Order: sequence, then structure tokens, then C-alpha cells
Amino acid sequence: MGRMNRKTALVRLDDELGRTPSSMVRRLAEGASSLLYRVAGEDFDERVRRVAEQRDHVDPFGFDVEWTKWALLAVSVLYRHYFRVHVEGIGNVPPGRVLLIANHSGQVPIDGAVIAASLFYDADPPRAVRSMVEKWSQTLPFVSVFFTRCGQVVGVPENARRLLEMDEALLVFPEGTKGISKPFSERYQLKEFGLGFMRLALETRTPVVPIAVIGAEEQYINLGNIRTLAKALGMPVFPVVPQFLIPGAQMPLPTRYRVYFGEPLHFEGDPDDEDAVIQAKVDIVRATIQSMIIRGLKERRHIFW
Repeated sequence: MGRMNRKTALVRLDDELGRTPSSMVRRLAEGASSLLYRVAGEDFDERVRRVAEQRDHVDPFGFDVEWTKWALLAVSVLYRHYFRVHVEGIGNVPPGRVLLIANHSGQVPIDGAVIAASLFYDADPPRAVRSMVEKWSQTLPFVSVFFTRCGQVVGVPENARRLLEMDEALLVFPEGTKGISKPFSERYQLKEFGLGFMRLALETRTPVVPIAVIGAEEQYINLGNIRTLAKALGMPVFPVVPQFLIPGAQMPLPTRYRVYFGEPLHFEGDPDDEDAVIQAKVDIVRATIQSMIIRGLKERRHIFW
């Protein structure tokens, strides 16, 4: 009799839990999805539809609007409530092909996700942002597929050129890994910019929109980089971040992000000019972003609000 009672109780419990574990997972997923939609805003689906309408071709790099939709839903929590992103000048981004040139920082490329989210959530019409990533990211399991489906492309000139010919909004961080791995003592001091983006701008006659991101420098406190360990692991850098060593503290600090979009810069000239000639044009972009950073730092009252 006791056995039967226990069996009956187990059956009833199974019924209450939805008969199968998969139904529980489904319910949890539906609840999480509903919450994310509320955070993303009532016009989220409409914005996704408008982005999809802009894509009248099969993307040769594997970009998928459906994958990007779910990524943007997840990012909305960080964008709206964790980093509470403040955006200025987003109306400066022109339609059609454009090079978005930004400072890079934060040890983890959250700044790229924030810029992409700003063009989706705050621009009218919303834009899908394509970005250049390091080659080594393609060696990471799952990450390489995820990056590809969300519009990120290996950073070689051929890929960038083709994206611009497709009239995409292309995000480039000319500092590369030197920017993202800066120690805390060098925060908001721009590293040297590569020349490649300027040659592309001249070749494809693409306007350059300078972007200054403030807030990422303080999300992780980097004390330095262990180059020998980075080389041994096949990584571009190995930052020394105390947060990574503290259980439960791996999340970035909830700094207030501020993203400033400058007015488009137009350049003319031969893309095959000598480096010194191209460098002079690159220096204009770099100086513009540095001045935007300095102005933004003066305007902010606190790191966290």
C-alpha cells in the first residue's frame, strides 16, 4: 500500500511538472523570452522586421537575422538596465555604406555589442551592424559560429571591402587588441590606429563616423598582460584582471556607458598612397575620437551614473 501511495504521488508530481522535463525547460524558456521582450520594448519585433526588409540578398558571410534577433534580446538587458547606455549623435550615421570607427576597451568586447545595440534600438531606421573580428576568434568552439550568424566577419581587407560594396554599416576598432587590453593606468588614452580602414574608405568612397565609447575602461580593472602565457595559449593577450579570480565576480562592473557618434568625415585621395599620406588622414580620425572622449569624460559626473 505504501508503495502504491508513493507511486501515485510520483505520478501526480510528474503531472504537476508538466509530465516531462522538456516541458519544464520550455516553460522556463518561454518565461525568460517574455521577460526579455518586455525589456527590449514594444517595438522590438517591428525593428527586427525593418532590419530584415533591408536585406534583399543572401548574405555571403552567413549573417542570420533570426540569430541576431535573439542576441539583441539578450543584449537588451545589459544595454537598457545594466549599463544604462546613454547615446548622443546617432542621427549622424548616414544611410547606406558607412565605416563606424571607435575606440576599443574593456578586456571583453562588450563595447562592440553596445554600439550594435545602439544602432538597432536608438537609430531610425534601425541598422544591422557588421564588425571585424580577430582571426583567432574563429578557432573558438561555438563562438565562431555565433559571431558569424550575428554578422561579425574576420577582419581582412577583402571581407571589409565586400561588406561596404553591399552598403553595410561596418564597425572597425583600429586599435585592435592593443586597445581592448590596455591597463587601467592607460585608460582612455588611444593606441595607434591601423591604416587599413582609411585605405578602404578612400577606395570605396565611404564616409567615416567617429565614435567615442566611455564606460568600458572601468568595467574590468586590468593590471597588465602576461605576454608569454598569451603566446602559449594562442591568444592575442592575457590580461591580469583580479575580478576574473574572484568567485562570482566575473561579471563586468555596472558602469554607465556613454556612446557618442560624431559627424561623418569624408576623405579623398588615392588608397594606394604612401603610408605617411594615409597616416595623416588617420590621425584626423584618431584626434577627433580622442577629443570626443575628453569632452565626454568632462561631462560625466560619475562612473556609475
